[in-house]
Amino acid sequence: MVKLRLKRCGRKQPIYRVVAIDVRSRREGRDLQKVGFYDPIKNQTCLNVPAILYFLEKGAQPTRTVYDILRKAEFFKDKERTLS
Repeated sequence: MVKLRLKRCGRKQPIYRVVAIDVRSRREGRDLQKVGFYDPIKNQTCLNVPAILYFLEKGAQPTRTVYDILRKAEFFKDKERTLS
């Protein structure tokens, strides 16, 4: 099973990549694809929407934190409009 989760980058200032990764891999393990990044200090988010939609359609489950980031970016509102 594939999950969308955060992968930490940066030593002193945490920056996280949003990645599609196999459930059995560890947090810093090899990812399938990088689909965005999140900077909690600057409160910046950059998402690759087509890639995220692809993985969600294939059955990937976002973690709670990634779900909150996607909801804050109003990702699901756009998805509901395209599905309706």
